[in-house]
Amino acid sequence: MSVLTNYYDLFLKTFGTTIQLFLFSAVGSLVLGTVLAMLRVSPVPVFRAAGATYVTLVRNTPLTLVFFFFAFAYPLLRIVQLDPFKGAVVALTLYTSAFICEVVRSGINTVPVGQAEAARALGLTFGQTLGDVVLPQALRSVVPPLVSTLIALLKNTTVAAGFSVADAGSIAYVLSEDGADMLIGLSWVAFFFVVLVFPLTLVQRALEKRWSVAR
Repeated sequence: MSVLTNYYDLFLKTFGTTIQLFLFSAVGSLVLGTVLAMLRVSPVPVFRAAGATYVTLVRNTPLTLVFFFFAFAYPLLRIVQLDPFKGAVVALTLYTSAFICEVVRSGINTVPVGQAEAARALGLTFGQTLGDVVLPQALRSVVPPLVSTLIALLKNTTVAAGFSVADAGSIAYVLSEDGADMLIGLSWVAFFFVVLVFPLTLVQRALEKRWSVAR
């Protein structure tokens, strides 16, 4: 307990940053990932190709390289300057959205084709069919993999510590510099990550029960 009590402020501040990183990146990833999934099932070949290219490129790129781009290459473009925190949010969002896209797309594929055909027969456009008929059913069927992807995002936030973001991943550096007990300190870090993951698991179970549908 001495490590926790001596570095209470450090744990509180860094895990607060981690939670902020996760929340902003999760919202961005869900929005962008859903848009990408819509592109991938679009009847327009150009949109499908664009979505597939993005997903293939990003999914096969290490997350660290994405961070390197926003830390060192992006500033050279001189478009919109991003501080380390905002750069980390963008990097995590762009990276995770590729995985969210595939999860949502797999859910779309579970919806019977007859649902979309019936919607089109009623005069609904592609966007209306997808938004009002297909996506609500698709999201219900992908709750477990969607939450698993968000849990992976939460753990991936520690990568930001190597790029000037004082999140939970930076605790190890501080403890090492002070000569504190690294084993105990990192055990506390692992424990708090379990605490953060637990509510996501509860949300997953609650949504599964609420949205359970017979297929």
